[in-house]
Amino acid sequence: MDNWVIAMMLGASVFLGGVALFAFLWAIKNGQFDDEEKFLNAAKFDGQDELNDAVNQERKKKELKKNYRPE
Repeated sequence: MDNWVIAMMLGASVFLGGVALFAFLWAIKNGQFDDEEKFLNAAKFDGQDELNDAVNQERKKKELKKNYRPE
């Protein structure tokens, strides 16, 4: 194999690796991987209905905490 082919393949690999690294860092910065509860809830609840019920209960809890006024 000629040296120019190796250099071209090495250059293309470095360029594509840089693009992938940039995309990965951009995704981390924008919070693409911040949804920790998604996987925990998927393991905790069997179906879509149970997961929706859990989300509704969490909303109700937050609303009650927000509207709570100690006297």
